[in-house]
Amino acid sequence: MERSQLHVKSENIRQRAEAESFFLDHSSKQQKELTSKKRDEFEDILEERRLSSDLRYAMKCYTPVIYKGLSPCKPNAIKSAVLQSEQVQYVIKQLAKEMGESPDIIQEEATEILDEMGHRMQLGAVRFFAFTLSKIFKQLFQRVCVNEEGMQRLQHAIQEHPVVLLPSHRSYVDFLMLSYLLYTYDLALPVIAAGIGKYVFNNVFRIQRIDFLGMKIVGELLRRAGAFFMRRSFGGNRLYWAVFAEYVKTMLRSGYAPIEFFLEGTRSRTAKTLTPKFGLLSIVMEPFFKSEVFDTYLVPISISYERILEESLYAYELLGVPKPKESTSGLLKARRILSDNFGTIHIYVGQPVSLRTLASGRINRCPYNLVPRHLPQKPSEDIQEFVTDVAYKMELLQIENMVLSPWVLVAAVLLQNLPAMEFELLIEKTLWLKGLTQTFGGFIEWPDNLCAKKAVLSGLTLHSNIAGLVDGHVVLNDKGVEDGAVGEIVFRRALAVLMCATYRNQLLNVFVRPALVAVALQMAPSFRKEEVYSCFSFLRDVFSDEFIFFPGISLKDFEEGCFLLTKCDAIQTSQQEIYPTDKGSGAVSFLSAMFRPFVEGYQEMKEAFAEKQFIPAVRNFVFQLLEKGSTQCYEALSSDMQKNALSALVQLGAVKKKKMPNGFTYNVNQEAVSKILDMFDSLALF
Repeated sequence: MERSQLHVKSENIRQRAEAESFFLDHSSKQQKELTSKKRDEFEDILEERRLSSDLRYAMKCYTPVIYKGLSPCKPNAIKSAVLQSEQVQYVIKQLAKEMGESPDIIQEEATEILDEMGHRMQLGAVRFFAFTLSKIFKQLFQRVCVNEEGMQRLQHAIQEHPVVLLPSHRSYVDFLMLSYLLYTYDLALPVIAAGIGKYVFNNVFRIQRIDFLGMKIVGELLRRAGAFFMRRSFGGNRLYWAVFAEYVKTMLRSGYAPIEFFLEGTRSRTAKTLTPKFGLLSIVMEPFFKSEVFDTYLVPISISYERILEESLYAYELLGVPKPKESTSGLLKARRILSDNFGTIHIYVGQPVSLRTLASGRINRCPYNLVPRHLPQKPSEDIQEFVTDVAYKMELLQIENMVLSPWVLVAAVLLQNLPAMEFELLIEKTLWLKGLTQTFGGFIEWPDNLCAKKAVLSGLTLHSNIAGLVDGHVVLNDKGVEDGAVGEIVFRRALAVLMCATYRNQLLNVFVRPALVAVALQMAPSFRKEEVYSCFSFLRDVFSDEFIFFPGISLKDFEEGCFLLTKCDAIQTSQQEIYPTDKGSGAVSFLSAMFRPFVEGYQEMKEAFAEKQFIPAVRNFVFQLLEKGSTQCYEALSSDMQKNALSALVQLGAVKKKKMPNGFTYNVNQEAVSKILDMFDSLALF
């Protein structure tokens, strides 16, 4: 990149960053916080449960303080308010006019949608879950640790303004655990947006089949505990959209209970934070934009698992094995996991973020006053950009407060030393990585101040299904890989690698910016800052679906990555150059190697193909390479990585997406793809 081009690009980024200084602190302040941030203390909420009666806990006096002392709205009252709202009535009249139907028929359709959607929270069901979950959690987990200061902040926020809870999403346990937590602290239970798998409509509106609600008993219990059900996609169904949006906004305006949903939309199968979905966030912001509420608090919540219940299920899914259909019978069969140990959960309730503060000086709410509130309005570009920025801000706050266990460090080291590693060397490298992680601001919870050897052994014991100690060496637990056909051997090894990578990926959230600088140093033709930054920007764009980057601040991310590498003496900088030090060669090599599977996994795009054929075709190709021994990158079999690679190439213009009658076809721009591959090929590491 020429110096003049870099200057223009840098200036645009600088102006964007300054305009949004209320989202992100200036670099110097941010860098200072990386070294001086005080972490809240955690309390194990299961400790008391192990010493007292679960029945007494479930039947305790439960009178939570709610927003401005309002009386809780009954579910039927909320439904009635939604159906009678001006916005829903306006859409009903419009659709009736367009379709030549009676408004009463459309009204009936709206009622049926609302009945399928709405929660029916009852204290009896809540107490049943409190009793049952206490038994289950004590059996599954050693500890469930919560930051008490965060709970105190949340209690205060709930009394002041409507609250939206935004937890990370790694497991089905997430929403159960949060409700259990709020009940434990006598806080108002949240109403929870639960996704529904698939819909089939027998006319414009009527729902014929809902996969998730096929779990009749469990689905009804969840509904009575506060879950309300939503489609994954509304498509062009205007009535469904109007009813759903008004239902959410009515609950928010009433303020009697926090609203909870997952910005990621679905569970992350890889433990990396997924790019946010904006629909629900846009809906909960609308009452503030229309001055129907004075403010709304957004609360980022980070839920960290020492061992994830679905770890093996996720690995199978990533390798193309279909996810089992949710069913009550399937849930009952899964009770065998109660005999297993899943370690500790850490729940960090972040600082409530005022929507009013975020919007101050940026969003002009006057246009909303110029149009009747019941008329549907398409959000302006400024509003859409604001919603996007807030979503990324919340996810970055989730990442910042994720708790890392020693096993995360062990997994990261082990994956760079397959097929086996000496136990003593693993301990040494894990201890070194602990120091580097803390230097980068990672939130490590070291169990009971154990020495490194005991901490590593503890992790190996907890994750004995993934790795084990054999003759003084730590090896992946892929028993039987020497038996059977070559394809079966590859599949078993890939399962073990992907499960191990799930934990390594948690560290990538902390390391991504300095790691991309380290990789850029190896890609750049020289150590000149302009060239290193150009490579960094390229990598940041390519991996924009793999990791969370705040929009439009590539230069700031680059500066943060350089600051962290300088802090650990891995690089030195001058006014014109950035270059690695001899002392930091180990750190730069380690960080670069962490991205080996991502670089390899992004290199297979050579011809036009149909969307449905892409994942199987790439998987088969990588399988053949592994069988021949041409590559050892088992992570390239991950469907998540392959989808992200395709998305990145579309965004970079290397692949063009074209809609066809039977789906989508992607046409590859061979010249553009070749340029991208040439960039990757410049890495001597690979």
